[in-house]
Amino acid sequence: MMKDKSNKHPETLLTHSGRDPQAHFGAVNTPIFRASTILQASMAEYKRPKGPREQRYGRRGTPTTFTLEDVIADVEGGAGCVIASSGLNAIALALLSQTKAGDHVLMADCVYGPARNFANKILARFGVTTTFFDPAIGADIDGMFQDNTTVVYMEAPGSQTFEMCEVPAIAAVARKRGAISMTDNTWGTPLFFSPFAHGCDISIHAATKYIVGHSDAMLGAVTYNEATEESVRDMAGTLGVFAGPDDVYLGTRGMRTLAVRLRQHQESALAMADWLWNRPEVDRVLYPPHPKDAGHALWKRDFTGGCGLMGFVLKEATDTGLAAMLDGLELYGMGASWGGFESLILPADPGANRTATTWNAPGPLIRIHIGLEHIDDLIADMDAGFTRLARASN
Repeated sequence: MMKDKSNKHPETLLTHSGRDPQAHFGAVNTPIFRASTILQASMAEYKRPKGPREQRYGRRGTPTTFTLEDVIADVEGGAGCVIASSGLNAIALALLSQTKAGDHVLMADCVYGPARNFANKILARFGVTTTFFDPAIGADIDGMFQDNTTVVYMEAPGSQTFEMCEVPAIAAVARKRGAISMTDNTWGTPLFFSPFAHGCDISIHAATKYIVGHSDAMLGAVTYNEATEESVRDMAGTLGVFAGPDDVYLGTRGMRTLAVRLRQHQESALAMADWLWNRPEVDRVLYPPHPKDAGHALWKRDFTGGCGLMGFVLKEATDTGLAAMLDGLELYGMGASWGGFESLILPADPGANRTATTWNAPGPLIRIHIGLEHIDDLIADMDAGFTRLARASN
């Protein structure tokens, strides 16, 4: 078991954090504990107040759960982590843990659609109002605060339009104003961005994506700092937030290979971005790690790497042409997730989910996840798609 984590690189933490083989018969990986009832040795033991890892019921976690919580928190730099059943479950937990009736939330206009829906449909039902802000607002967000603002919610970059928030500036204003700042860090992953090092209080993950990495489990995660630990863990216990042990185990397995997978995702995504920027059909490519992206300077300053999720805007395309392009692809599945080993593609309509800003584009937005296939094959498949687009459009 690793004794000193303070001087270890992230790749080493990914490999060793949360592991204690001698506690599990020497097994390298923490086994899958399937447990509901946790028996106590005596009445005195049953009545003894329990710490967060001395549970009397399986819903509160097992060694399987604690292993994944530890490795995420260690790599991301948080005080601890709670595992949830999905990314949306994690979003709900984070927001509910920091709000009450009469509060006000500031939320970036580029956030994941279900996060916006949760604010508008659930928080609003319980008397919490939400105002959406331009992701590019930076420190000027100070002017949007109300006396009852308790949370600032960001997503950097947005997982559909890939706009960058200036997280440190916004988080600093939130702290000055006595509000909690939280960010959806699914794109950045615990490896490539630490919200805590940039002033945030809470980090949220759809762990279904890169943490699992193989498109076969549903998970969420909320990492917290010391100031929000009690409120997050108390709300998780009150709501019964829980994830199944088999999915949790797959999340831990995914974390062990996160660094090597992400390096390949980024390398291929940059190559695809270069190729797309030179296509006559493309208006612009949306990928902050690329030097031509509008958010590149912020990404380069705050992030240590990038993943495989990106987008591009077509100059124009009919529905018939777009269908011909996308339906004939061989290597890109049409699915609403990302972060797995496989490439995906979807048409998107960002304008339908914006209120603080306007989405302006000459043609459709295409979101793609660049998987682990060979980049030459991915480019060839996309090139054939552009040929079908031109033929159908003419």
